[in-house]
Amino acid sequence: MLERAYMSLPKESLTKERFQMPAVDSMIQGSKTLVRNFDQLLKAMERTEEHVCKFLTKEFGTAVSPDKGKLVLNGKFGLIQVTHAFESYLKQYVLCHECGKPDTHIMGEHGVKMLKCQACGAMSPVRKL
Repeated sequence: MLERAYMSLPKESLTKERFQMPAVDSMIQGSKTLVRNFDQLLKAMERTEEHVCKFLTKEFGTAVSPDKGKLVLNGKFGLIQVTHAFESYLKQYVLCHECGKPDTHIMGEHGVKMLKCQACGAMSPVRKL
C-alpha cells in the first residue's frame, strides 16, 4: 500500500533538488537604482513582470519600471535592501508555505488569491497586491 501511495504522488514532490535564486545584480546610477539581471530573476521565479513590479512598488514606496531586461527604481537603494525585497517576494509569492518548493502558481479562488503548489498540492492564501 505504501508503494501505491508513493506512485500516486506528483513527480515534483519526489525530487530533492534545491531552488537557487540568482544573486541580485543592482547598482546605483545617479538618483536611480538599476537591477541589471531582472529578466533572469523573473525567469527563475516564474512570475510576471507586472506582479513583481507591483510588489516592489509597494515595498519601496517609489516608482518602478522595467526596461529591456532591467528594472529601474526611482531612488537610491543599496544591494542589501534590493536583495531583501526580492527574498521577501520569494517567500510570500513563490515558495510553497508547506514544503518550501518553488513549483507554485497563483490562482484566484472565490475572490481570494491562493498559492497552489504543484509538488505537494497545498493551497495557501496570499496577500493581494
